[in-house]
Amino acid sequence: MDDQLGPIYFARKALFAKGVRQRRLTIQEIEAALPKGAVTAAEKWLLYYSLRAAQVEIIDERGGAVDPGLGSESTRGFSDG
Repeated sequence: MDDQLGPIYFARKALFAKGVRQRRLTIQEIEAALPKGAVTAAEKWLLYYSLRAAQVEIIDERGGAVDPGLGSESTRGFSDG
């Protein structure tokens, strides 16, 4: 079964576990955990949205909170409305 799931599944699972445990993730941690080129912009937006829905704070490397719809190059162009 593990052969069918792939690296994206395991990367997302690890991010959620870490985020829920620590209650926050940096944009850099999220981007580093995702395999390069394997996630579309819409999938990335959904990941950020899902993390926020799980009450995981998304911060920049200096510790400031980031709006996932506006504050990240990887999520720019999407909004909740």
